[in-house]
Amino acid sequence: MIAIVVAILFIICRKFFTTYAVAIFRRRFSRSQGFSAWAKAFEKPIGYGFVLIGLYTALRIALPLQIENAIELNLLFRSSLIVLIGFGIYNVSATSSMLLEQLGKRFGLDHASMLIPFLSKTIRFVIILLVVTIVGSEWGFSINGVVAGMGLGSLAIALAAKETLSNVFGGIVIIAERPFAKGDWILTPSAEGVVEDITFRSTRIRTFADSLVTVPNSTLANHPITNWSKMGKRRVTFTLKVALETDRVRLATAIGQMERMLRENEHVDPGTIMVRFNEFQEGGLGIFFYYFTKTTVWSDYLTIRQELNLAIMGILEDEGIRMAYPAQRIFMESNVAESSYTDRGVG
Repeated sequence: MIAIVVAILFIICRKFFTTYAVAIFRRRFSRSQGFSAWAKAFEKPIGYGFVLIGLYTALRIALPLQIENAIELNLLFRSSLIVLIGFGIYNVSATSSMLLEQLGKRFGLDHASMLIPFLSKTIRFVIILLVVTIVGSEWGFSINGVVAGMGLGSLAIALAAKETLSNVFGGIVIIAERPFAKGDWILTPSAEGVVEDITFRSTRIRTFADSLVTVPNSTLANHPITNWSKMGKRRVTFTLKVALETDRVRLATAIGQMERMLRENEHVDPGTIMVRFNEFQEGGLGIFFYYFTKTTVWSDYLTIRQELNLAIMGILEDEGIRMAYPAQRIFMESNVAESSYTDRGVG
């Protein structure tokens, strides 16, 4: 009965003890943001640890254990504590934890950087591996023996995991060089779209057709990557064809007006603007346009380009210039054809 009462008391008081203990540490170390993050991460493990102590105490009171059984209970208790400590450290290594956020600020990483999630996953994997190793050593498992046994098949494992390792190293190269970040619009030989996430093996890209493409990191690391999100301005280039019979003076006047219209538009970058009559084509005269919009946002870019195209059409209409359209001209020389026929008949 005493053991049952002890266990119930520890379970009931778990929440109160956890809240009180965490509050004390937060008040004492209120100036340290890092310690506050650690206290929040260990809040649940502290509560579970309090219940574990109560159950351990109740079992020691209730059961007349032999020495061997007591040793096993102690091992179980210590192993559970190790797991709880690992659980707390696992929470500290979360992507949104204060520790990794401070690390990112120190190295100048923004919220879109993929280094923080990648580092969080790596640290969590190492923590789980260490916890399993320590618990195994507590129960007498020889880690050296396990490693020696794995050495027999290390060559086969290395060959089988060659692609996986190349993808992992490819991910490290991508994160180190930072050719793109999460949320960037990129173009690769494999896919084009917005980067959603990068894992140990691959990078996930959301295409503009709303499909999800998973590209191995080794493939991305070995191919050219165009990051459209890094554009400071957006290019517009095309050739406009006008009719072949366009008057030379009217054409020169229209070209001057169109270039002036582009230079006066507040949405067009004034650095590079070219409007030139650059080629004679079979179906018309080619006017070359080359300029940049200040915005890189897709929807705004299309709106600005539409307004400029309408203004170009207005200038052509004012000057009486028609745009070229596919046409084919056939010239019939009937007199020449009849004369040739008569000559051939006389001969």
